[in-house]
Amino acid sequence: MKRLISLLALVCICANAFSQTNSSTQTKRKMKLNAGIVTSKLAETKAFYTRALGFGVTFENEFYLLLHTPGGASELSFLLPEHPSQQPLFHQAFQGQGMYLTIEVDDVDKLYHELQNKGVPIQIDIRDEPWGDRHFAVQDPNGIGIDLVKYSPLQEK
Repeated sequence: MKRLISLLALVCICANAFSQTNSSTQTKRKMKLNAGIVTSKLAETKAFYTRALGFGVTFENEFYLLLHTPGGASELSFLLPEHPSQQPLFHQAFQGQGMYLTIEVDDVDKLYHELQNKGVPIQIDIRDEPWGDRHFAVQDPNGIGIDLVKYSPLQEK
């Protein structure tokens, strides 16, 4: 009987240790992404994102601009190049190529017409893709392509 109790205790201890180890490896870290662009065009960038896309200003000073999407779910930051408060890693300005942003919206057609009415140049006209998305694209003052999309499941025909 003592042997059975000892064996059960050992099984319980091992099971508890395994479950703690297993759950700790499966625990996901909480992360929040804030993409940053180094640019000398802080004023133009602020005007574009706030006026054209309705972003809000979370924080700004003479060398840094932090914007948030309507509703505050995501943020995007901009930093002056070569600023002495920043480490050399963050000194070089973005060269306007090799980056894009995707912004998911509820009513892509409405936004398309709003941006047209505001005189924002449309780089890719609104279109439906074979995989179900409906989208169009604009470009910010830094040369960053912005894909504005309404994700939709592909409809069976």
